[in-house]
Amino acid sequence: MRLDPTPEDEAFREEIASWMRKHLSGRFAELKHRGGPGDEEAFPELRKEWERELAAGDWTCVGWPEAHGGRALSIEQQVIFHEEYARAGGPGRMGHIGEGLIGPALIKFGTAEQKQRFLPEIVAGREFWAQGYSEPNAGSDLANVQTRCWQEADGSWRVQGQKIWTSLAHESDWVFVLARCEPGSKGNKGLAFLLLPLDQPGIEIRPIRQMSGGSEFNEVFFDGAVAQAEHIVGEPGDGWKVAMGLLEVERGVSTLGQQMHFAYELDLIIAAAKRNGRASDPAIRTRIADAWTGLRVMRYNALRMLAPSENGAELGLKREALIYKYYWSNWHRDLGKLAMDVLGAEGDIVTDDPAIRPLQQMFFFSRADTIYAGTNEIQLNLIAERGLGMPREPRPAN
Repeated sequence: MRLDPTPEDEAFREEIASWMRKHLSGRFAELKHRGGPGDEEAFPELRKEWERELAAGDWTCVGWPEAHGGRALSIEQQVIFHEEYARAGGPGRMGHIGEGLIGPALIKFGTAEQKQRFLPEIVAGREFWAQGYSEPNAGSDLANVQTRCWQEADGSWRVQGQKIWTSLAHESDWVFVLARCEPGSKGNKGLAFLLLPLDQPGIEIRPIRQMSGGSEFNEVFFDGAVAQAEHIVGEPGDGWKVAMGLLEVERGVSTLGQQMHFAYELDLIIAAAKRNGRASDPAIRTRIADAWTGLRVMRYNALRMLAPSENGAELGLKREALIYKYYWSNWHRDLGKLAMDVLGAEGDIVTDDPAIRPLQQMFFFSRADTIYAGTNEIQLNLIAERGLGMPREPRPAN
C-alpha cells in the first residue's frame, strides 16, 4: 500500500470526487452523510436508487474481477474510491452485504450458475442481501449455530430456526444462512451455507426496536423456509469454510472509507465544542486531540494491514488485521462518550437538530461497537492465539 500518491492516484481521486459532486446532488443531495451505522433506516428506497446510480457510473463492486462485472481496481485505487466516497458524504450502502460479503464469497466458492444468477444483480443494484449468521446463542460463538436444515426428495433444502441482529432484513431480497445440516453435529462441523429469498412462506421478519428509536436490526424466523437445490454454496458440511472465507473479506479496503466517516463525526464534535464554548475546556481539548491522534494511528495501521505481506499471509491472519476491529471499536465507543460530554445537557433530549442528532445516534450505536462482529473478549483471544502464538484458552469438553 503506497504512502506517497502517484500522479495517476491523484487523477483518479479527482475523477471520483468530480463524479460524486455531480451525482450526489438534486434529489440525492439529502442522502449526504446519511444511512450509516445507527442511521441505517434513513431513506431506504432513495438509497436503493442511489445504488443504481452508482451502477450506471460503474462505481459498484469496483474491486471485483472484470469477468464478474467489476472494475478490478488495485488495492490503492479501491482505497481511494472508498475515501473519496466517504469524503463526499456518500450514503451508507444498501448493497454493502451483497457487494462486500456474499458477492466475493460466490466468486470464490460458488458454482458458475450461482455466479451467473446472482452477481449481475448485485453489480446492477437490483437485489439486496441480508446476513443470516447470529442467533440468540450463537453470536460471537458462531460455531454454536442451532438453526437446522434438511434436504427434501427434490433436492431442495428446508430451514428451521431463528437468526437475530439481521441488518435491514426487511429491506432485503435475499439472505444467506448458516445452518446445521448433519443431526448431532457440533461446533464448526456439519454446517451448510444456503441462499434463500426472503419473500416466501415460512419466513417471518420482526423488527428489533433500539434505544435510539430505530429498528434497522431484525429477528428472522424460519419455519420450513425453502432454499432451492442449486442454492447451496459448496457441499453439505462446507458451511464453516464458506462462512469463514466470507468473513475474511469483511475487514478490507472499506476500512479507510469508514475512517473518513469517523473523521466527519470528529469534525461534528469539534464544531459542537466551538459552538457551546466547551472547546476552551482543557480536558475536552485533550480528549479531542487524543481522538485525532487515535484516528491517525488507525489509518497507518490500516495501510500496513492492506500492504503486501512479506510472508504471503492472507489479510485475516495479519497481526495488523487482528488488532484492527478491537482498536477501532474501542476508539469509536470513546468518541461517542466524548460527543455526549461535549453536548452536555443539550444532548439529553432527543431532537432532529442536524448539529445534535447525528452525535446522539453515534453515541447510541457506538455502545454496541465492542460487541457486534466479535466481542472485545473474542478479539483479544484471536490476537493472543493467532497473532502472538499463545496457548489456546481452555474450552469445556463437548
